[in-house]
Amino acid sequence: MVLSINSLLPVEPSALICAAEGEIMEKKGVILMNRFELGRLLGQGTFAKVYHARNLTTGQSCAIKVIDKEKIMKGGLIDQIKREISVMRLVRHPNVVRLYEVMASKAKIYFVMEYVRGGELFNKVAKGKLKEDAARHYFQQLIAAVDYCHSRGVYHRDLKPENLLLDENGNLKVSDFGLSALKESRRQDGLLHTTCGTPAYVAPEVINKKGYDGAKADIWSCGVILYVLLAGFLPFHDQNLMEMYRKICRGEFRCPQWIPPEVRKLLSRILDPNPSPRITVAKLMENSWFKKGYKHIDSPPPSPHARRIDLLISDVHAVFDSSGRENSSQNEAAVPTSPVRPSFFNAFDIISLSQGFDLSGLFEKDLDQRNYSRFTTRKPATDIVSKFQQIAQTESFSIKNKDGKVKLQGSKEGRKGLLAIDAEIFEVTPSFYVVELNKTAGDTLEYKKFCNQELKPSLKDIVWTWQGNEQQQS
Repeated sequence: MVLSINSLLPVEPSALICAAEGEIMEKKGVILMNRFELGRLLGQGTFAKVYHARNLTTGQSCAIKVIDKEKIMKGGLIDQIKREISVMRLVRHPNVVRLYEVMASKAKIYFVMEYVRGGELFNKVAKGKLKEDAARHYFQQLIAAVDYCHSRGVYHRDLKPENLLLDENGNLKVSDFGLSALKESRRQDGLLHTTCGTPAYVAPEVINKKGYDGAKADIWSCGVILYVLLAGFLPFHDQNLMEMYRKICRGEFRCPQWIPPEVRKLLSRILDPNPSPRITVAKLMENSWFKKGYKHIDSPPPSPHARRIDLLISDVHAVFDSSGRENSSQNEAAVPTSPVRPSFFNAFDIISLSQGFDLSGLFEKDLDQRNYSRFTTRKPATDIVSKFQQIAQTESFSIKNKDGKVKLQGSKEGRKGLLAIDAEIFEVTPSFYVVELNKTAGDTLEYKKFCNQELKPSLKDIVWTWQGNEQQQS
């Protein structure tokens, strides 16, 4: 995908412009918003396309990411797009792709970004391993960018050679912050909980789904990238995806003999399956091999246009928020409760359900003190929520339901306060669902007692299997 220009394009406070009734079709040569001439298609995904473009005022190249607003609203990705805008606004570093401005029409959102001419680092690696000095140069720039992002409270969560671009001078640029997270996204335990990333580059604690430190997860991905640059292939690879995940979680990899001993030692500290002793970015930057020829580049001062960019982002938020309120009011007129929109299981979620692939032992000392359980069902999401509503009424619990997440809170004070349980509904197929239960507050023993004596018996009519049960209910 995409993305580079050496000077800042002007950011106008009126850049959020609505097109006329007929939406502009993205074609080569089309003039967008009276300011940009669209060129060739650089890449595309499910919800967006990226085009080369020329700024008609300055004549300079840029890349424009065109996002279909209707598709992201239907896919429930509004918050993800908002987060991507916020993140790209926060990070301004020589080794990070720049977001210049945001524009919107009735049906599209446009990201005007830096155009990076050299393509993906992946294309270099695909031809074979790199020389040690070249690999170190790219790795140094990657770590500099990651360190800066972390200092701004940003965690990328999908670092891989395909998301590392090279400019005409061979400088690395980190791109694609679509799966990134902000420090504010952490839960009360101080950890992130969304399972995402690319399987071969993801840290074991992310797969485990019990929460993870975003910085530690990013540094693991950087270690995999360093290995790929020097070896020419992945450290953890197997045709069987399950077996590959087992290797990742055990930290099982071998370095080819041409990788220097000092790098092997560094890789073993980065690719430690236990995140606690895993090397930090700060310690990594003190490593003697890393420091060879390293030139620290100071980040530029804050942009004088930062306030205007904030206004643009607020406007984009307003477009989504107003649409959301309209939809919400229409729904409320017809249905008194929130519509049930369950989340979808990704590859990590499905793998974690597989028999014999419980990774908890790697991260939890006392498996009897788990605060979660999981069951499968063939009942539709509306029936699942209805059953929880019945339980809440019977047990005097308050209940909230939003987007496939049900929150139950008890009314009786326990040893550690009121018991609170989250139930999240995931759609595997249109006729098969997984429900995860997590204790979010209260005493663990009281939670287990409530689950065994009240919750599980009440759910038996809809449960197909509980996790770990071999017998299936008809």
